[in-house]
Amino acid sequence: MLNISITELMKLRSANIIDIRSTENYNSNHIPGARNIPYDKLLLNPETYLNKNTIYYIYCKRGITSRGLCQTLQRQGYKAVNVTGGYEEWLLEK
Repeated sequence: MLNISITELMKLRSANIIDIRSTENYNSNHIPGARNIPYDKLLLNPETYLNKNTIYYIYCKRGITSRGLCQTLQRQGYKAVNVTGGYEEWLLEK
């Protein structure tokens, strides 16, 4: 299982960040540069949104749901990295 902290994520110059929270939550605020792909859409059709040759940093509210999703995606051959602490951790660190 691959994980990255918010502090480490913020040091990356460019990253493919995915927010799996609801569109409403994403629209109210999100990590800069993140794109929104709600959890259920990404779980059911990852091939629609992801490329197996690209690393994706995935977060949810607290990093719990994204951890499970990343494990599933990794088993399917995707390079999915869980952002520990999720959006709430980003709020504390920004």
